[in-house]
Amino acid sequence: MNNSESGFRHGVAGNYAFFLCALAAAPASAASAENDVAPLNYFLHSYGPASTPTMVLGWVFAALLIAIFGSIALLLVWAVFRKRPAVDPHSIGREDEGMPWIYIGTGISTCILFALAIYALITLNAIANPTHAPALTLTVTGYDWWWKVEYEDDDPTRSFVTANEIHIPVGQPVLVKLKSADVIHAFWVPMLAGKTQMIPGLANQQWIQADVEGLYSGQCTQYCGVQHAHMGLEIVAQSEDEFRTWQDAQRGDAEMTAGINAGKSLFLDRCAGCHAIRGTEAVGAHAPDLTHLNSRRLIAAGLLTNTPDHLVQWITHAQDLKPGARMPSMALTATELNALSAFLSTLN
Repeated sequence: MNNSESGFRHGVAGNYAFFLCALAAAPASAASAENDVAPLNYFLHSYGPASTPTMVLGWVFAALLIAIFGSIALLLVWAVFRKRPAVDPHSIGREDEGMPWIYIGTGISTCILFALAIYALITLNAIANPTHAPALTLTVTGYDWWWKVEYEDDDPTRSFVTANEIHIPVGQPVLVKLKSADVIHAFWVPMLAGKTQMIPGLANQQWIQADVEGLYSGQCTQYCGVQHAHMGLEIVAQSEDEFRTWQDAQRGDAEMTAGINAGKSLFLDRCAGCHAIRGTEAVGAHAPDLTHLNSRRLIAAGLLTNTPDHLVQWITHAQDLKPGARMPSMALTATELNALSAFLSTLN
């Protein structure tokens, strides 16, 4: 182990929490800059018809809770400062004097809860299906701890697979089929739609629609293991033309550049068992498809920004950065690392 690598390992050990918090905040910062709001501020902001009704429902529930809290606080203050009339300590009063108030309170509470239940069911029905046929169908599969995204097409040759980043056309409903490959996950892009469970052996679905171009952060919200907090994704809402351009580029195989044979051979030898790169012999299905790796803004399910330095750190120190992930920390010589980095840099 050289001095720089040793220093890096000690730095990770000493600053792990701060390092991960800062990097995990990268998608949040980007989304905030794009939409001018915090990415998880779904209580005040909605950018799609599947999330607006639930946002309003949240306002109603919050207003009711505030009203209840205020009423109880006023009654408590009144009870504290109320002076009871003097009574004969030997007299026996009626035991049911306060019962009418209990009946009234119980009746009001029952009516309110019943009304809220009806309103919640109406809201669920309103967002159950899009207003018109989805323009796009995706299958998202949750893994420990990343997202596989399959873009479906009537022509199988036009389907393709990517990971952790979903591009959609703005203003169009998108059907999202949800599956899990291991444990229970939950798909949630709070500014576009509510939460939906991803249960092994069961296929669920929801729909999303973004009415404003930009980046929208998503997160697994069902505890699924030690790296549950670092299982993020991004939704990129684009204009129709930009989306079609991106989609056409994603359908193509990786373009092999001359002079990277050493890195390619190393990848096929060390990485192809898990990762796939279309156009090569790498057909692994247990880790993200890397065919167009450099088109993504983030890596490691949102943990790191996709820069050459972060990619090298992820390859060599994956277990330091994301303990428990299936990605191992790879021991490579400087020559091997340079060759592998050169090959990965061509995956545009």
